Amino acid sequence: MTYRMVDLIQKKRDGLELDKEEIYWIVNGYAAGTVPDYQMSAFAMALYFQGMTTEETTNLTMAMVGTGKQVDLSSIKGIKVDKHSTGGVGDKVSIILAPLVASFDVPVAKMSGRGLGHTGGTIDKLESITNFKTELTEEKFIQQVQDLDLAIISQTDDLVKADKLLYALRDVTATVDIIPLIASSIMSKKIAAGADAILLDVTVGEGAFMKTIEDARVLASTMVELGKAVGRDTIAVLTDMQQPLGMTIGNKLEIIESIEVMQGKGSEELTEFICHLAKIMLSLAGLEKTGAEIRENLVSGAALKKFEELVAAQGGVVENIYEINPTKHSYEFKADLSGYIETLPADKLGILAMKAGAGRATKSDKIDFDAGIVLNKKIGDQVEEGETIFTIYYNNDLATSEIEELKNHINIGNQKKEIKEILEIIK
Repeated sequence: MTYRMVDLIQKKRDGLELDKEEIYWIVNGYAAGTVPDYQMSAFAMALYFQGMTTEETTNLTMAMVGTGKQVDLSSIKGIKVDKHSTGGVGDKVSIILAPLVASFDVPVAKMSGRGLGHTGGTIDKLESITNFKTELTEEKFIQQVQDLDLAIISQTDDLVKADKLLYALRDVTATVDIIPLIASSIMSKKIAAGADAILLDVTVGEGAFMKTIEDARVLASTMVELGKAVGRDTIAVLTDMQQPLGMTIGNKLEIIESIEVMQGKGSEELTEFICHLAKIMLSLAGLEKTGAEIRENLVSGAALKKFEELVAAQGGVVENIYEINPTKHSYEFKADLSGYIETLPADKLGILAMKAGAGRATKSDKIDFDAGIVLNKKIGDQVEEGETIFTIYYNNDLATSEIEELKNHINIGNQKKEIKEILEIIK
């Protein structure tokens, strides 16, 4: 059946529910170019004000899946698990978690993204390893998972065409923060990537897209319902992102910290967090392991061995993962009074790391893999006047005055504040 886009815009504008055929017609028309940008912009704005029902969001998601290739992982034995984060600062979770889960012989076939703005991307971090290839053919991707139970590659361009077009449009029409569109964007890619089960890490706080736990809960619930509606076992974890995750921000620095965790030398905060997520991922694969068993695989070398196998299989120089090049400049940011760290804003630190060269403001920006920030203190830690809170490493012309501006945002007080990494689990 043929529709008029103006009628469907008006229908949604007036708060009425679109049926499956109408949604598929819109999505397929936009992907084919018969629905123009200006009408899709009006439709997105109508969604901003009227929202979508669960059924509408499910139909939107599957319609977008159908506009691109779908990866068939059925030849890989076992339950294939995937993990997605909604983005954060210092988020090196996938680099540690994927090898850890694979070390239990659970297949992890993961497609990851690049960073933009103040959030980092797994692919950028892996590409800081000499010769590491993040682009594999589908055949090589599947074969590697069959051989190693692990592959991490960049998202292919032929998945979910409609989402790429719609995301670019939303970015310039003030329609990014629409939960049905965020949920369908994430889940369409995860479903097209072929995994049987999905763990969603929905970050909350200053360094995340979702600033409040209420909004994060709605997004997580929507995505879990979407996954279950199309036969994917899905669990969402709401995680704190008011401060950076771990002790480093920056590509090679985060690789080094990830290795330290896999050597049993990393921060207890990050180690415990990874173990919690691994337990959930393993349960999604039908494997119940105790926290002690998971920690043993993480710190005993089993996860690190799997990571080294991943690096070698994708062309990387294994010896390079333990090395970092010195930068031209470094600057120690010191406390101007004694007390306890009360705020350590992830977004501000992420932006500073980006300015130092560790991230990109636009997709065409080149990343300096060696630039970044090493934290000496986190929220709740005691600090003395003159003690270093963090050190920033950079090769560009970043002004020290830009670094010192963070004194307006890092608060030191008399109260020891406790942080809980996992805020809520939604099944």
